[in-house]
Amino acid sequence: MGVLGSIFTWWNGATIGTNWALRGKTRAGEDSLGNVYYQGGVDMNGIPRRWVIYSGANDASRVPPEWFGWLHHQVEALPDQSLPPPRRWQKPAQPNQTGTANAFRPAGALEKGGHRAAATGDYEAWTPGE
Repeated sequence: MGVLGSIFTWWNGATIGTNWALRGKTRAGEDSLGNVYYQGGVDMNGIPRRWVIYSGANDASRVPPEWFGWLHHQVEALPDQSLPPPRRWQKPAQPNQTGTANAFRPAGALEKGGHRAAATGDYEAWTPGE
């Protein structure tokens, strides 16, 4: 990204102001998606401040669950120090698919033809006054 892009756009990565604010902060780690995490300073309640700098588009659903817990102070230690290794049956986290071709579309959705299965007879309409 060029200098002008980093000044005026926030959706493609960190701006110059964000990079300036991260001076002197400690790099905490990096996740499997390439997002970089920082910690430094404290807020007005004395809680340590934590940041994520996304690799690519700024989309909060691209933060893996283990790092989400660290960012929101649900765990204090870094994920690689405090969490057990992933189990064989665990699938990797996926970003939000809403608005993409991979989004879930139930039967009856306009993108699937707009037809849904007929009612099964287990519904009885309510009539006022009964």
